[in-house]
Amino acid sequence: MTNSKTNTLVPPSTFALGGDLTVRRIGFGAMRLADGPERPPDPAAAPIWRPPADRAAAVAVLRKAVELGANLVDTADAYALGANEELVAEALHPYGDSVSIATKVGVVRPAPDEWIPLGHPAYLRQQAELALRRLRVERLDLLYLHRLDPAYPVAEQVGALRRLREEGKVRHIGLSEVTVDQLREAADTAPIAAVQNLYNLAARGHDDVVDHAAAHGIAFVPFFPIAMGAHAGPDGVVAEVAREIGATPAQTALAWLLRRSDTVVPIPGTSSEAHLRENLTALEVALSDEQFARLSALGEATPGAD
Repeated sequence: MTNSKTNTLVPPSTFALGGDLTVRRIGFGAMRLADGPERPPDPAAAPIWRPPADRAAAVAVLRKAVELGANLVDTADAYALGANEELVAEALHPYGDSVSIATKVGVVRPAPDEWIPLGHPAYLRQQAELALRRLRVERLDLLYLHRLDPAYPVAEQVGALRRLREEGKVRHIGLSEVTVDQLREAADTAPIAAVQNLYNLAARGHDDVVDHAAAHGIAFVPFFPIAMGAHAGPDGVVAEVAREIGATPAQTALAWLLRRSDTVVPIPGTSSEAHLRENLTALEVALSDEQFARLSALGEATPGAD
């Protein structure tokens, strides 16, 4: 919707993922609802190794996220060795038709500081079966290949997920941390409904993937969507625009993502109810053409990171 007087655009609030799974365009990433061997000062460096120490608080945040309208909840079998999936089920099952759960397979965790791709088709199918049990469902709404494993052909890895889809155990297939060429190659084997890459105002190395996803109706799901680095300073452009529109810097960064493409569906995660409310109300934040351009100018293409 465009306001002609202010030339300000409010992007659509929902997206039909895979053409038939309507989700609100700010979901909830459950990864942060896990602890490491020790809680590091930098949340981005958390090993995501154990269930949360305060389980009741984590369950409450998940339930509040859904109550406030987040109907796409993202987890993975690698988060806390499956315990994150179990936490999601404890908080939200039975999910009903209004909540969609996304999970991921294809990474092994032999130690807190190790994330190793493993794309053997039999392993991918086994982990999907375990995810079905932990999440207490008969079909996974969205199953991502967490990382492509160079040891196996892309067609074999995506083919394992396609077989699960043909069996009715997976509704839609996604990929994570892939290039446009890898996305095209995977699409030769099965329809790809979503791609989840690192992307935010400061990390713009996947601009071409965002554009490709938009052109093909694929959901682009940025993880770490609010990470802004030096751009988040009180004298920076993000804070300046935030003051102009009466929003917080985090809401402004999310509003930029929503404006970037109508197929972008950020999944910010938090263990704080206050931050949760702040993130989800970013759907109501509007940027003018000039403000969007000013924020866009901050980013320089840099290689995607794990």
